[in-house]
Amino acid sequence: MSRSQVRRVAVPVTSAAVVAGLMLIGTPANAGTTTFNSACVAGSIIGDVQKNVGASMTVDAPATVAPGEVFTYRIKPNASSYPDKDSGATTTNLSRIKYDYELPANTEWVSGAVVPGTAIGLDNVAPNVLLVNDSGNADASGRVIRLSGNNQVIGNGPSTSTNSEGGIRVPKTKKNLDGSASSGDTWYQLPAVDVTVKAIAPGVITPRVRITGNAANHGAMESFSTSLAKASFLGTQWAPTRCTPRDSQSAPLNAGAGPLATINVGAAAADTTTTLNVPGTAKTGTAVDLTATVAPAGATGTVQFKDGADNIGSAVPVNNGTATLNHTFTADGAHAITAVYSGDAANKPSTSAAATVTVSTDPVIVDTTTTLNVPATAKTGTAVDLTATVAPAGATGTVQFKDGADNIGNAVPVNNGTATLSHTFTTNGAHSVTAVYSGDAGNKPSTSAAANVDVTTDPVIVDTTTTLNVPATAKTGTAVDLTATVAPAGATGTVQFKDGADNIGNAVPVNNGTATLNHTFTTTGNHSITAVYSGDAGNKPSTSAASNVDVSVNAVDTTTTLNVPATAKTGTAVDLTATIAPAPSGGSVQFKDGATNIGGPVTLNGATATLNHTFTTDGAHPVTAVYSGADGFNTSTSTASTVDVSTDPVIVDTVTTLNVPGEAKTGDSVDLWALVKDNEGNNAAGGTVQFKDGGTNIGGPIGLVDGGAKLSHTFTTTGAHSISAVYSGAENFNGSTGQAQTVTVTDPAPVEVATVTTLTVPGTATKGTPVDLSAAVKTESGDAVTSGTVTFMDGDTAIGEAVDVVNGQATLSYKFTQTGDRQIKAVYSGATGFKESTSSASTVKVSGGGNPGGTGSLGSLGSIFGS
Repeated sequence: MSRSQVRRVAVPVTSAAVVAGLMLIGTPANAGTTTFNSACVAGSIIGDVQKNVGASMTVDAPATVAPGEVFTYRIKPNASSYPDKDSGATTTNLSRIKYDYELPANTEWVSGAVVPGTAIGLDNVAPNVLLVNDSGNADASGRVIRLSGNNQVIGNGPSTSTNSEGGIRVPKTKKNLDGSASSGDTWYQLPAVDVTVKAIAPGVITPRVRITGNAANHGAMESFSTSLAKASFLGTQWAPTRCTPRDSQSAPLNAGAGPLATINVGAAAADTTTTLNVPGTAKTGTAVDLTATVAPAGATGTVQFKDGADNIGSAVPVNNGTATLNHTFTADGAHAITAVYSGDAANKPSTSAAATVTVSTDPVIVDTTTTLNVPATAKTGTAVDLTATVAPAGATGTVQFKDGADNIGNAVPVNNGTATLSHTFTTNGAHSVTAVYSGDAGNKPSTSAAANVDVTTDPVIVDTTTTLNVPATAKTGTAVDLTATVAPAGATGTVQFKDGADNIGNAVPVNNGTATLNHTFTTTGNHSITAVYSGDAGNKPSTSAASNVDVSVNAVDTTTTLNVPATAKTGTAVDLTATIAPAPSGGSVQFKDGATNIGGPVTLNGATATLNHTFTTDGAHPVTAVYSGADGFNTSTSTASTVDVSTDPVIVDTVTTLNVPGEAKTGDSVDLWALVKDNEGNNAAGGTVQFKDGGTNIGGPIGLVDGGAKLSHTFTTTGAHSISAVYSGAENFNGSTGQAQTVTVTDPAPVEVATVTTLTVPGTATKGTPVDLSAAVKTESGDAVTSGTVTFMDGDTAIGEAVDVVNGQATLSYKFTQTGDRQIKAVYSGATGFKESTSSASTVKVSGGGNPGGTGSLGSLGSIFGS
């Protein structure tokens, strides 16, 4: 077949190289050129990076062939480029490039070959064409046509890698396609492929990119276009890239997954005309017919109806020249409807002119059902609830309850589908009760079925006696039975056990005259227990005499955790800190260097013990901490931690900055923060911070994390407390003391309202670009908090200054300085009348700054390589 016998049809494809920093040049202006998007995913050191890109490809194919004819069509990817560097990363090369095309249905494979002289700027393995199966292995029965370098790819093949070069490679040359010097881009051209097949039967043959196997799934290794970018940024970085014809990662396949060309097998296809018939107006929620008529008569295929660019349902088969879709519009407004005919073996595709359907909503009044719920019996003089439920949900209006023909009180508003009236019957006998719903703008009135309430007088109620049986002693954490016996026999109802004035659990039903609760005391001391019987229809309530249960503590196992510096200097004191969990009521800790005691036992301060110790010899010192135990708490020994002691290196000065609240309440925990930086503004590493109240240590030393140390502290005395922070120093860092700040401590207000802090942050952010971090602070009842501050935290590090809460809101505009997943939370300080609260953490994915990508740039390479 001569080249004069083929016509050009150009269809876009997405190059995997785009996400790795490449772009595609424009497609030649041939009739039939189409563009579409591809959704690409590139692996990186910070996780997968998503990007939507546009691209194109040219397909030359004959318009018609005969059944049984062997013919050739040509597929040519477009020229591409990648920049020398971008976003701090230097591009090295692009390799393991492959394109996958489907072997069209209605064909038999004959051969495939690279067109000589059509590739520019490639090296390593010469491009070739293979027929492979869905697994990527060469297979004469396969249905995938692969352009690659001997099947050396990033995945879906026998020779794969995502961190080594292979296959088709594009070395960095900084040249244009004509060989002239480029300003920094490296241009290249993948070769065209000649595909030779045999037509099987009358119909159509439609070449297309691969969507078989898993290739239709976003980010799959079977994607039609894959490659491996290599760059230098903090070492060698690799970005395996996969591209699928989609408008976004969650969108369905788009036109890029459709035919690249249509080759008719048999007679030449005829032109068609598609005429659309739709109503001028429609109502939301009411179905209407959309009808398309295709000429000439006898055309088959399908019609896809569209609302603007969106498909309406699935394509509808053409039957006797027409296709009809019964469709219900769900949104008001003007809808531009078109009908797209697919064509068939003898008829070309065509699209109707657009027709407008104006959609509006009429008010709809629906039938309702009113259901009545009343007690079967009642007592004169005792109120009972009469409840009506109106369906459908959302009905408003009122319900009038009736006793026979007489109204019972006034009409009751319907709230959340129900209306309830508390009513006291005054006469004995059977009362026929109904509920009459008034209806509203969208709901018709309705009346419930009648329900009988049998009203009688109250019986005689007798006195009762409740006797309590509890153990004299108990242990915290160990369940015991509390039992109440109610006389006379046959009493029903419930018993509420109480510890002083507090309920113990829920009320327990009386069964055969007794009620038993299995209860675990959580606090020690003398507990005064009573049992309160509720009474029933024939028995009065009664309360038992109080019985004492003396609760003591079971000895619990403890865990000793040791915190020592990894390194120390001979002659320089360091803190050795042990923390006991759970927090004991006393005891001491003996620190040891191997089998040798370090000083004497250190008394616990709360749950911690700290020894300031100076090592005198170099070498590895295995340090352990042995807790002595105390009343109710067992002994425990920490695992050994090694302190590597050496001579002092050159040490830089540090500056310790203290951040504490100006005010605090006795009994309330507040956060004391210290940030340690060297004289160049970098975070100090290692060492501890000892917070002090005047000259008294507050707790034990706190190890630095990202240059910061936080201590949650509860003041127990009022007045002005002068708080300071003493940094111990560490290897290469001198110690320093932060300037003292005053915390004015007062007694808390008698009542503080619990608060709830809700955090709102963007899901993503760009390093160096400000975003808003917002916190809403409300009481548990939903009222806005009017005072106090919110501190935003990145992990355990405060972000910026505390922000005042105004009308329940606090917002901080912040520029992230580090990439990656940042765990953000908001800490409300509390204020007079309001308790502190902390939001749940939310993740902000922070990417590097720079050009976000696009034609002619290394747009996403910065994100891929972690810049």
